[in-house]
Amino acid sequence: MPAASAEPFRATLRRSVHLLREFRHEQPDPARFYTALAQDSAAQVEHYEPLEGRLVFDVGGGPGFFRDAFRERGATYLALDSDVGELSGLGDIAAGTVVGSGMQLPVRSGSVDVCYSSNVLEHVPEPWTMAAEMVRATRPGGLVFISYTVWFGPWGGHETAPWHFLGGMRARRRYARTHGHEPKNRFGESLFAVTVAAGLRWAREQQAAGTVDVVHLTPRYNPWWSRWLLRVPVVRELVTWNLVLVLRKR
Repeated sequence: MPAASAEPFRATLRRSVHLLREFRHEQPDPARFYTALAQDSAAQVEHYEPLEGRLVFDVGGGPGFFRDAFRERGATYLALDSDVGELSGLGDIAAGTVVGSGMQLPVRSGSVDVCYSSNVLEHVPEPWTMAAEMVRATRPGGLVFISYTVWFGPWGGHETAPWHFLGGMRARRRYARTHGHEPKNRFGESLFAVTVAAGLRWAREQQAAGTVDVVHLTPRYNPWWSRWLLRVPVVRELVTWNLVLVLRKR
C-alpha cells in the first residue's frame, strides 16, 4: 500500500498529453474518457492518502467510473449525486449511492477518510458551501480533494464553449438556436462561473481559520512545472482548465 506523501503530485507532460487526447472522446465515447480520468484521479488521490481500507465519499460520483477506479485500489466507496439520470448511466444505480445535494451532504461530520469531488463544483449555485460541507464530512487528518472546471478556461462553458467567453447566457442562447434545444449544462441553472482566484482564496481562508492545511493547489491536467502560472492573475484563469484543491482536515 503506498504511503501518504506531503510532496506535490508531479504530473508529467506525457500524462497531460494522454488526458487531453482522451478528452476528445468525452462527447462521442464518454465511457472511454471517464474511465481514463477516473483511473488517473484515483492514482493522484492515492499519492496523498493510501486508499486501501479507506472510506471514500465521492460528491457527484456519476454512473460508476470513479467507483470502479477507487475500489480497484482497495477503498470502500460511497457516492452522492443529485441527478438520477447521471447515476443510472451504466444501468442500475449502484449500492452505496445516495441522491442528494452537495450543499447539504447527508453524512455525519468527520465520518469519511477521503471526501472527493471531480467536476461538480461548477454545477452548484453555492460552490463554496459544498466545499465547506466536504470539509465537515471529513475526519480530522483526512483528505479533501476538490477538482473543478474553471470558467475562463477553454472548456469553462462546457458544450457551449468557446462562446462562454462572450457571456454565459449569450452562449446558452446561441447553443439553443444552433441545436434546437437547450444545452445539458445550462448557465445560471446547472452551470456557474467558478474562477481560479475564488478557489485559491477559499482554500487559504480555510487554512487561516484553522479548518484545514492546504496540501497542494495545482492545475489538474497541466504538467507539474506549470504550477507557477497560478501566481499570475488573469493568465491563470485562461490556462488552467481545471483546478485541484488538496486539503488536509485539521
